[in-house]
Amino acid sequence: MQDVSKANLPGVARLLSIMDALRSDDGGCPWDQQQTMESLTRFTIEEAYEVVDAIAGGDIDDIRDELGDLLFQIVFYAHIAQEDGQFDFDDVATAISDKLVRRHPHVFAQGQTSVNTDAKTSQSALSQQWEAIKAQEKAERKAAKQANTDSSQPHRVNNEPLLDSVPKGMPALMYAQKLQKKCAKVGFDWPDTLPVLDKVEEELEEIKQELNASTRNQDAIEEEIGDALFAMVNLARHCNIDADTALRKASFKFAKRFTAVEELAHAQHHSLTDLSLDEMESLWGKVKAQEKL
Repeated sequence: MQDVSKANLPGVARLLSIMDALRSDDGGCPWDQQQTMESLTRFTIEEAYEVVDAIAGGDIDDIRDELGDLLFQIVFYAHIAQEDGQFDFDDVATAISDKLVRRHPHVFAQGQTSVNTDAKTSQSALSQQWEAIKAQEKAERKAAKQANTDSSQPHRVNNEPLLDSVPKGMPALMYAQKLQKKCAKVGFDWPDTLPVLDKVEEELEEIKQELNASTRNQDAIEEEIGDALFAMVNLARHCNIDADTALRKASFKFAKRFTAVEELAHAQHHSLTDLSLDEMESLWGKVKAQEKL
């Protein structure tokens, strides 16, 4: 087998060659050989979040390394597809290049890769244009699939539900916000923020009722908490705040404060397990007070 371990190839070409070697029946890696598209998905999600974490950390070397890990996932999927005679990495790059040109007519005049320097379009118009082109692409793909279907088979009515286009594998907060945005575009939305806030309060009250019930119904509690979370995501959307980003920042803030509490406890020669809840809350208050100085 050809030695591709040394840096004697350009970056992408070397990466593709290494992928060939890892999947090769001749001396390849058993773990890499066993992977399928389905088995890789959880690693892809993990790598994507590690990119987000690296960006939040601000270390440029970490960002580069994590982007490399995510790129390897894409190369892996493309290689598996290539083995099955479906597409390869170049096909992936070509497809996204064509899509970007197609979806940016304000930049690339008449679908060409030369830049249209005269084009100036507002952000709202760009968003509408993007969505219109996406819808057209989807309709064309659907028409092509139907054309390839055996004419003897019954066809579905060509009316796909609006929310079917939202990927169900998205993280829950992002999925909820995407659903709400889709519905808002067809007018199914509150006109302002106040009724959304009322809905949040209504859902919280329903949680209280379930918690105060004589017999706790865990399924009902889960449902009401889910409804409250969905309402909170909607409130964030109405305030032009990304719910996932807001929760991430709140989680980072909590982690930072809790670590500071732990450090204060250690400075007093205690571990957290030695302290009562009241003592830990006292340290928590000190940490919050220090933040305001």
